[in-house]
Amino acid sequence: MSDNELGTFLRTRREAVTPAEVGLPTGSRRRTPGLRRAELATLAGISVEYLTRLEQGRDRNPSPQVLIALGDALRLSTTDNILLRRLAKAHGEDKVLCQSAATAPVRTVRPTVRALLDRLEPAPAVLLNWIGDLVAYTGGYERYARPLGLLDGDPPNIVRYLFTDDRAHTVYPDWDRLADEQIAHLRHEASLYEPHVAALAEELTAVAGAPFSERLAAVPALPARSGTELVDHPEAGRLRLSYETLALPDEGQRLVVHIPADEATATALDRLNGRRPGALRAVSG
Repeated sequence: MSDNELGTFLRTRREAVTPAEVGLPTGSRRRTPGLRRAELATLAGISVEYLTRLEQGRDRNPSPQVLIALGDALRLSTTDNILLRRLAKAHGEDKVLCQSAATAPVRTVRPTVRALLDRLEPAPAVLLNWIGDLVAYTGGYERYARPLGLLDGDPPNIVRYLFTDDRAHTVYPDWDRLADEQIAHLRHEASLYEPHVAALAEELTAVAGAPFSERLAAVPALPARSGTELVDHPEAGRLRLSYETLALPDEGQRLVVHIPADEATATALDRLNGRRPGALRAVSG
């Protein structure tokens, strides 16, 4: 895993901005993709030496004012600005403090959340903690997920399943995107120095190799909270599932609710649940 994510993020974003985008002459003798350090430093109103220290990881505590200036100079989106601040905060933490303050992932479910799951039947809905353990789920999710092998672990864990179970590549035609998304969730919820994350990372690096380790070392991204998944289900056939994610920050958990994205998927899930067609309604958009 990278020990200089903030610096890598800044360098990558700097190299992605063309001089023309910020009103600078392009020139024919440029050897650096994107902006030079001196150009970004001038735009942000900081010294080249300070920007160099940030990119090289020799300074990990930029002020909020510096972060705002860099975000503006790099034309960062709202999402990337949020990520920039999170990386700065993470790298401002002492590793020892992070390790000593570690708390175990919550594997229990609040009664009100359990009641909410009950009311979501027969939709496939699952409660996950910040390390990817499946904490609780609806009966509809169990009937959907068990044939995929998703519930085979002890405890079941979505990240471990994706990177160590061969069935995952068959089940998810868009496996790469889903793998990227789950790594984004893992990176967003806790520091890489957190002992539970570090232990999982060590395990999966040894077992899964480059498909896992390269994603973990890449410049992090914020996880998607909604979207559509394609699933080749061994019993229900091709499914198109829209999903929405609801955060439960006090417990470090998230509730993911899957909804049929077309009528064929709604019918297939009703059949899987042993219900007459119409129990689940498809949504579009």
